[in-house]
Amino acid sequence: MRGWRAFALLAVVAALGALGTFLVAAGTGMGGSEILHLAAYVVPALVVTVAAMWVAGRVLAGASLAQRFVAVGALGAAVALANLWVLSQQMFVDDHDATLLSVLLLYSVGAGVGAAVVTARSSAEAVGRLTATARALGAGNLDTRAGPLAAGPELDMLAATLDDMAERLQAAQERERAAEATRKDLVTAVSHDLRTPLASLRAMVEAIDEDVVRDRESMRRYAGEMRGSVLQLGAMIDDLFELVQLDAGAIEAETRRARLGEIVSSAVAAVQPQAEEKRLALVAELNGQDEAPCSPRLVRVVQNLLVNAVRHTPTDGTVRIEARREADLLEVAVADTGEGIAPQDLDRVFEPFFRADPARQGAGAGLGLALAKRIVEALGGEISAESEPTRGSRFALRVPS
Repeated sequence: MRGWRAFALLAVVAALGALGTFLVAAGTGMGGSEILHLAAYVVPALVVTVAAMWVAGRVLAGASLAQRFVAVGALGAAVALANLWVLSQQMFVDDHDATLLSVLLLYSVGAGVGAAVVTARSSAEAVGRLTATARALGAGNLDTRAGPLAAGPELDMLAATLDDMAERLQAAQERERAAEATRKDLVTAVSHDLRTPLASLRAMVEAIDEDVVRDRESMRRYAGEMRGSVLQLGAMIDDLFELVQLDAGAIEAETRRARLGEIVSSAVAAVQPQAEEKRLALVAELNGQDEAPCSPRLVRVVQNLLVNAVRHTPTDGTVRIEARREADLLEVAVADTGEGIAPQDLDRVFEPFFRADPARQGAGAGLGLALAKRIVEALGGEISAESEPTRGSRFALRVPS
């Protein structure tokens, strides 16, 4: 089908050239009989030209760019010389003029072939460069780029497209490597952190099953410790599940809204038992932002920040929740009077599975702050941390109001 379309296009172009010849002849004052006489030569020449170009196209299908350009120039000159010979044979052109025109045509052939060779060489070098770049990319070398070719807009556009594809592939590969590293860290961290509560549960279950513990007081104490281990496992599993959802882009445009006062109350209620156990004061100062509408997902964020603050604040300390509005942003901050964070660790506290110095380690896999950061960023906001060692820390989130 493509071959017949090429043949039809070739015939149409040649026919238009012949029509132009007749129009020029008519414009110079040639009569009807003269035009018919001219047609007797033009029509056969048209057929021969189309056939020759068709055969040349088939023969040059596997030729290089240089061979094709030279063949096109030579074929055009051959057609012109053939027409000149016919004209001289029919006495339209005398021998002297035919010889002069032939010499000029031969010179034109040489100039055209030279130009074709130069152009083909430039294009061939550009194509070779594109080929080498594509092979390097196929071999896994994603740093390879074709760069500007200066070989015409088409080849330059192809090179730019190839380079853009390479950049996208490289970025995708880096994301995949980062995801793989995160998965490995996940397996390592979770395996380590699951082992402690599971070992505790197993030891207590075996003690009860083997009647090592029989008195009611010990049974009650064991039941409380088992409940704590189960809650710890549940919290870790919830963090992992929600973190995976966020990585998969589960947060979409939300229409549901909650009041900030409700969010803070719910988060405070979740950590109230641990705070009372350590005799911590939980202070909420929302500065009139109780009715501010925001995403219900902020409950998890504020709760994780409070859990972190309560865990690292010593007995009789204070954890404060503050809120304020800045232009079109709502800021919520959780500040504590805990041991603070070392300056070298402050920039990494939001990394998944990050553990700072032993004084700040506790239950969990180090996912709470990472999860909070993912939720806030998915909502179009940002979260930051500042701290003074031995004096406390302050985590602040800002989301569009």
